[in-house]
Amino acid sequence: MVDVSSSAADFHAGFACFVGRPNVGKSTLMNALVGTKVAITSSKPQTTRRAIRGIVHRPDSQLIIVDTPGFHRPRTLLGERLDSLVLSTLTEVDVIGFCVPANEPIGKGDRFIAEKLAAIKKTPIVAVVSKCDLASREQIAEQLLAVSRLAEFAEIVPVSAKSGEQLDVLADILIKRLPESPPLYAGGQLTDEPEQVLVGELIREAVLEGVRDELPHSIAVVVDEMAPREGREDLLDIYAHMFVERSSQKAIVIGHKGSRLKDVGSRARTQIEALLGTRVYLDLRISVAKDWQRDPKQLRRLGFYD
Repeated sequence: MVDVSSSAADFHAGFACFVGRPNVGKSTLMNALVGTKVAITSSKPQTTRRAIRGIVHRPDSQLIIVDTPGFHRPRTLLGERLDSLVLSTLTEVDVIGFCVPANEPIGKGDRFIAEKLAAIKKTPIVAVVSKCDLASREQIAEQLLAVSRLAEFAEIVPVSAKSGEQLDVLADILIKRLPESPPLYAGGQLTDEPEQVLVGELIREAVLEGVRDELPHSIAVVVDEMAPREGREDLLDIYAHMFVERSSQKAIVIGHKGSRLKDVGSRARTQIEALLGTRVYLDLRISVAKDWQRDPKQLRRLGFYD
């Protein structure tokens, strides 16, 4: 139950979203602000495939951060649906954080997104220069100047999710632009994602850590069943199915004599047990769903709707 004892007059609550091209650190930034892992992260681009909400609680405010997939020029039907998800999210939030990494020059992708954001007239846009731990002071200063030339922003703030530098400042800047409102979520709730979805994402993260570059976009995970074992309240049985697009990809995920699949299961189980606070038996299966990223019927079956 949400505590509504705080009146709207002295409490602010609302939604912010981070947008940027793939692999600029949006998910890592949200996890750092929330204070726990609610979105998976990877060095591979386009890891995020859903709009995941993380909740930051303060005595006088509640900031709900919506992490979105990386915005890009899509090459598949999946890519088109992910971009559509980003655009619909931008119209529903109170403030937008446009993320540009401090350690990389501004490129076509950043300009493409800046042009899209310029069409959003009523929502304030804060430029976030991320990954400052990977850049020198001179690089950061140059990037702040370069970002200021991209568009008119409400504010520009350099941050580092890894070191924690300026995270409180960023949160202050975002909260300042939220409407007066009672809390929207119960105190202590850090995300509204169903546990089954979070478990599937942790499995996908474990796969991404061990496969070569061409596989990330070809992997999908569906959790078929998740329930306590009969007579064992301390043990949770999870049955999950991984899908790839080609037989050669299946062989890569399985590895020599099943070594990579075993490693994926071990790493995923550790993360899931930390998330759920209970012992887990994880049953992983893998199948080929040919060209699922381009097939509307298979996309719906895997949870990617129009």
